[in-house]
Amino acid sequence: MKRIFLYVAAFSLLTLSSCGNQRTTDNSDQIIAHKVDSLLKKMTLEEKLGQMIIYPTKGNVTGPTGSIDNIEALIKEGKCGNLFGALNASEAHRLQKLAMENTRMKIPLLLGCDVIHGYKTIFPVNLGISASWDLEEIERFARVSAEEASSVGLHWTFSPMCDISRDPRWGRVSEGSGEDPYLGGLIAAAMVRGYQGDDLSKDNTILSCAKHFIAYGAAQAGRDYHTVDISERELRDTYLPPFKAAIDAGAATVMSAFNEYDGVPCTANSFLMRDLLRKEMGFKGFVVSDYTAVKELIAHGVAGNDEEAASLGMNAGVNMCMVDNLYLFHGEKLVKEGVVHEETVNELCAEILTMKYKLGLFDDPYRYGSEEKEKSTIFNDSNLLAAKELAKKSMVLLQNNNNVLPVKEGKKIALIGPFANHKREMLGSWVLAPEPKRTVTFLEGLEERYGKQNIYFAPGCRIHEEIPDGFKNAVAQAQKADVIFYTMGLSQKESGEAASMTSLKLPEVQMQLLEKLKSTGKPIVVLLVVARPIELEEVTEKVSSLLLTWNPGTMAGAALGEVVSGDYNPSGKLTLSFPLVTGQVPLYYNMKNTGRPMGLKSVSSEKYKSRYIDCPNEPLYPFGYGLSYTTFEYSDIQPSSVIAEEGDTLQFSVNVTNTGNVDGEEVVQLYIRDMKGSVTRPVKELKGFKKIMIKAGESRKVTFNLSPEDLSFTRKDMTWGQEKGEYKLWIGGDSNANLEASFTIK
Repeated sequence: MKRIFLYVAAFSLLTLSSCGNQRTTDNSDQIIAHKVDSLLKKMTLEEKLGQMIIYPTKGNVTGPTGSIDNIEALIKEGKCGNLFGALNASEAHRLQKLAMENTRMKIPLLLGCDVIHGYKTIFPVNLGISASWDLEEIERFARVSAEEASSVGLHWTFSPMCDISRDPRWGRVSEGSGEDPYLGGLIAAAMVRGYQGDDLSKDNTILSCAKHFIAYGAAQAGRDYHTVDISERELRDTYLPPFKAAIDAGAATVMSAFNEYDGVPCTANSFLMRDLLRKEMGFKGFVVSDYTAVKELIAHGVAGNDEEAASLGMNAGVNMCMVDNLYLFHGEKLVKEGVVHEETVNELCAEILTMKYKLGLFDDPYRYGSEEKEKSTIFNDSNLLAAKELAKKSMVLLQNNNNVLPVKEGKKIALIGPFANHKREMLGSWVLAPEPKRTVTFLEGLEERYGKQNIYFAPGCRIHEEIPDGFKNAVAQAQKADVIFYTMGLSQKESGEAASMTSLKLPEVQMQLLEKLKSTGKPIVVLLVVARPIELEEVTEKVSSLLLTWNPGTMAGAALGEVVSGDYNPSGKLTLSFPLVTGQVPLYYNMKNTGRPMGLKSVSSEKYKSRYIDCPNEPLYPFGYGLSYTTFEYSDIQPSSVIAEEGDTLQFSVNVTNTGNVDGEEVVQLYIRDMKGSVTRPVKELKGFKKIMIKAGESRKVTFNLSPEDLSFTRKDMTWGQEKGEYKLWIGGDSNANLEASFTIK
């Protein structure tokens, strides 16, 4: 097999400062505002409304309504200013040409796509990406995604998903960054920077879209599209921070959420779209509805018909109506009747046109893609190496009894299970332009790393079904090996949008095969291919090692080969707690205390406490957890001061020692607790982390700054700020860190 794992200096060419061609036209904000104003004065009301809708391109349907048959006619008539879907450069050029050569105003199309964890070069699913805790690599991933997408003529991605998620029954946990607002915000900002770069006028940058505004991840019962009911304090302290971070980083667009907030669907909620997003947070871009979300206002029960739904969306401040085209169909009548003011239409349309100017589309509508650029960018060596690096850093070692991993050269490995040689399953959900043939499977990666003669392969079963003689053949291969690598998990179709589940158990057929493999007496390493937390306690009791690989993307096998061989020491840490059983969820580390607290370690005899009678309170694996092939010891927290004035920045340092025999990376995590506030506070909150390399036997001093902003929250009077009082602080390798210090704010 071609050695696609070995890339050389090409990777060094991929830097965070990489950029495309800069246009020379003066497009400062002031100049753009003048151009937009002049353009609006020449446009008819219908032409303005045409800029305020977006349709899917043919065959790119990601919701309940299909593509539009007469899309080309609508473009030529100036009734469609925006499209979304996976494209190639020639098709993007053709569609753009329809608008530029047939419409009166010759306004370029804005072309978007769900570039979620890669366009063609696919990275791990987003929850896996977050497990790397590596902001530089995450920004690089978004940069690669932007370069590939822009090379085919796309201008816009519907990413990052900024939703905090605490319930793994919800399928879209795979698309986000987990349960923590602080980490989620840093990741959202890194992705915005990666997509947009430092100048949208460069032809290898694309617009980002912070979604879904807001609290979509709080859907009741973990059921997609379901009702959300949270307080404003919870909104501001938990669900808003990642969006604020994205907008502060310059996110150009925002997508409204399907759910409601305070009884009003987000797509019709002027408090969210106008007061909070624009006035308070200073957002200057435009808002697009989610797929058919404007029309769905009828089903929500706040609109009586399509016309009323359109008026609610526009008056709330949602600029662009996705798929259901209600703005175009009813906008003129609504303006004529005074239900929607034309000034509102002008305002909403202007914000869309502004972004088209910032992208340079009015200077050159065809500048964003070419067949030559597509050919040189898609799957180039730098992109593939970036995908491999992030896949390695995303993998989380959950268990490693008797140090079965890493497996050195010369050992015989039985590779078993339905994911062992499955190219499409490596890519995960939310991949709209997949090319599975380019995927490096686990089998290919291990054969490359260890030699074909040392790998014995048998699928054993399908994901949910037995295959003829599958168990028998798998056991036969296992008996010839020194160690068994057993791939277990869920199908990529069992994660993502519209993929909620009531059970987080692994398929029964896979558990049955595990029993057969266990009977061989050989050590078993489970390679877990999932995009959400699942129940694993029964698995951990039967195996030596457990490596969470996620859906690792295009370079899956190459990354796995380096991790299991010890060429790379795993460093991933969980960003979403793994429950013992589904009945514990929603389960998250930064919970509130109660008047009858049990703490995490439940004692069954303490009846009148906040606990279960049939299960401990704690998860199987907590937030921040992840093992290494080495061990780390924390000691000697040193504060700059144990008493500080309100407004001061505190400094804390800790010694971290690599007590093992191999070099390794550790994610050093800092947590705080406000012991008494004007309102109740979480039992722990992440407020800092650093990912560092420590050589075997060495110690490093790690220092954190704790700012007033880090101690701030929504106080009793609904103002944002810190409060005086006593605090506890912990530093360690996960959210169960027990090396503790205290300080006081006077």
